[in-house]
Amino acid sequence: MSADTKILPSRSAPAGNRPGSGRTVMLVVVLVAELMNALDGSVVYTALPSIQHDTGASGAAVQWIHAAYALTFALGLMTGGRLGDLYGRKRLFLLGIGVFTAASLLCGLADAPTLLIAARFVQGSAAAVMIPQVLATLHVTFDEGSRAKAFSLYGTIMSLGSVAGPVLGGVLTSADVFGLGWRPIFLINVPLGLAAVLLGLRYLPESRDLAARRLDLAGMVLAGSGLLLIAYPLTVGGAHQWPAWSFLMMAGGLSTLAVFVVQQRARAARGRDPLVVLELFKSRAFAAGLSAQLVFGLLSGVFFLAWTVFMQDGLGLSPRQAATGFAAASVGEMAGAWLAMSLAGRHGRRAPQAGALLAVVALGGYAWLIAEQSTGLSLVSAVVPMLPVGLGLGMIGAALADMTLRQVGHDHAGSASGLFNTSTQLGIALGTALTAVVFFAHSPAGSHGTTVTAAFTGTLWYVVAALLAMWVLMLLLPKRHATD
Repeated sequence: MSADTKILPSRSAPAGNRPGSGRTVMLVVVLVAELMNALDGSVVYTALPSIQHDTGASGAAVQWIHAAYALTFALGLMTGGRLGDLYGRKRLFLLGIGVFTAASLLCGLADAPTLLIAARFVQGSAAAVMIPQVLATLHVTFDEGSRAKAFSLYGTIMSLGSVAGPVLGGVLTSADVFGLGWRPIFLINVPLGLAAVLLGLRYLPESRDLAARRLDLAGMVLAGSGLLLIAYPLTVGGAHQWPAWSFLMMAGGLSTLAVFVVQQRARAARGRDPLVVLELFKSRAFAAGLSAQLVFGLLSGVFFLAWTVFMQDGLGLSPRQAATGFAAASVGEMAGAWLAMSLAGRHGRRAPQAGALLAVVALGGYAWLIAEQSTGLSLVSAVVPMLPVGLGLGMIGAALADMTLRQVGHDHAGSASGLFNTSTQLGIALGTALTAVVFFAHSPAGSHGTTVTAAFTGTLWYVVAALLAMWVLMLLLPKRHATD
């Protein structure tokens, strides 16, 4: 453990100091928080038609019900991670999950689109404070021997939640629990959040960077502005047919981030605390892992959105039937995560690389099958390939967090965690935006049948190319764990 980082004493005997059940409860608490966030990022997809009908939301309002969460979450992650380093990760985690739970209740009670969108903004902001503390707490609490398994579980939950969200949204909305319609997709967070707060108070260890002194406000403004200028047009530009202002905003965002890097270097040179510790990027494993995670988010954003449209508009399946495909992918991801946990310690980067190649082969076969059978593809033939696809993606997601953050010092765990999560969210936003180019450009709104299946087949080759790019990036990750 770094000399500047310490797990602070607590009257409740924190889990980091107690083997057995205490540490298990701590792990469950932080993973439940990650699951809540992952689900809320995607659970609204299948519920949006019901929300629009019930609240009278316009098309633009429906878009913002999803975008409000995604934008505020992506923008706040770096700051949220650094706040944990400065003021205590347990404190920030409990604050974040408490506000997240209250905002979820407000979402479930909202009777107008404006209130729901406002609550989603609060939800995303709270998640940006809460989520960086999850990885950082795992990083500083678990020793070398058990950290890989904890990180693998984190990667599994993150991937599983994003895939299972549309399934849960469809099931809960269709079930119409107590006549509440779509509202349980948010209200389910309330008991989970309250339980996490109560258990977190007792079992979470407190930790922070004792050498850090104050927050970099100028860095916050520059980083937030730069990310907003990139993330906003990525989120809404497609709905406006990519006007010139969307590209100008992204160019402005890149320029702002360049200024941010210069400002961070200057601040560090003066001996002051930067928002982002740029020394982290001197680690080849960290830089490569962050890049690979960005590509992983990108290909996930492209594939799952296009695949959802293909299943329903291409093959004519019902939302409930399409949900079986998500279930198959979820089962595959859980199996892949278990496999990665058992292999990563001995084989290092070869485990996620094998997952990438497995997904490449499975998607290549899927593309050939669709090209051969087109709209005649049966439900079983459409769903079964998602098992090996999920298996490969699970092997990647479960290993990347550990291999990216393993060599990061405990004192910079929050900053590194915020960067890791930011790369994921920006990748997903970029991937979602790219569907307008690689999928929807060949399958305009209202298309059905062979037009959609042909567009999806073409999209699969872009996903395959992204997986191969990930495989190359992972050559820069450690061949095996340093302790082996």
